[in-house]
Amino acid sequence: MATLKSYVDEEVAQFKSARASHCTEDAWAALERAHIFSQPDAWLHTAMHWHMLRYGLETGDHREVLGQFVRILVAGVGSALGKAPAGNTGRSNVGIMQIMPVPPEIAAKLDAARKG
Repeated sequence: MATLKSYVDEEVAQFKSARASHCTEDAWAALERAHIFSQPDAWLHTAMHWHMLRYGLETGDHREVLGQFVRILVAGVGSALGKAPAGNTGRSNVGIMQIMPVPPEIAAKLDAARKG
């Protein structure tokens, strides 16, 4: 049975591949999917914001970097308290507590991980 970590790891691998190919949009999309998978776990959630911070630095996106600093401080606590906003992509271009639709393929995998 797949775990949250395995789903996050799959998306991080896709991120690394897209980054190596200089496909910034695809790289961010993979990080966003990984973030959604990571939200139920405090450590994984915080780690995803760390990845986003580093990629923001790499791409020179100062707004993203600032937003990720804030998110790193609260992500783990939010997950531990069960307050992480479902579907939130984790980027600085969305509100920190904004609930967003969970893509169906991610929702199915999250449900399987909860049951497994």
